[in-house]
Amino acid sequence: MTATMILVRHAAHGDVGAFLAGRLPGIRLGEAGRAQAERLADRLAHEPFDAIHASPRERTQETAAAVAARRNGMPVTISAALDEIDFGAWSGRPFDALDQDPEWRRWNAARSLARTPAGEGMRDVTERVMGLIEGLASAHPNGAVVLVSHADVIRAALLHVLGLPVDAWPRIDIAPASISKIAFDPWGAQVILMNERVDPPEGRFPTTSFSDTGGPAT
Repeated sequence: MTATMILVRHAAHGDVGAFLAGRLPGIRLGEAGRAQAERLADRLAHEPFDAIHASPRERTQETAAAVAARRNGMPVTISAALDEIDFGAWSGRPFDALDQDPEWRRWNAARSLARTPAGEGMRDVTERVMGLIEGLASAHPNGAVVLVSHADVIRAALLHVLGLPVDAWPRIDIAPASISKIAFDPWGAQVILMNERVDPPEGRFPTTSFSDTGGPAT
């Protein structure tokens, strides 16, 4: 029996890289992001899965809707456990300004110890997302579920399964509209795909996947 969790980062919103979107309302996919979501939907169109869950943010719901449309409008379940990190007072601030904030720098240097201002710590994020993932794996022991979420939330799940500390987050790239997979079988959980991009950058390896023996697969 193998349950597969298909972790998808939302496609690009119109201001990606300009400011910390966090949980701000009204952050939707830009024109390029909508096209990216359609390419993601094409990629997943022939992949078997039983259900779709998405974070409450508009950008994740729009991405999930594109995927669901290829399955005759499969319902999308909104799951708070997939929500973006609660960045508290940092939400909406430009990255240029955040880079001058010593607390922001501390957060990025030691997420195992730091918390966002009046928000969450990474341990909180890991606990909530893994609680959902493990519950869905139990509910779909021979199936697959698509979970549309955010880069740091997906990183938290992958780091947990890989047995790496949350401070290792910079080692894992999660691109917009990328796909990662965690498989659950009687032996436990395994990361079987990481950061498969629908828009591979030139000159870089777009995907990290793993064979059944644990080595790189080509």
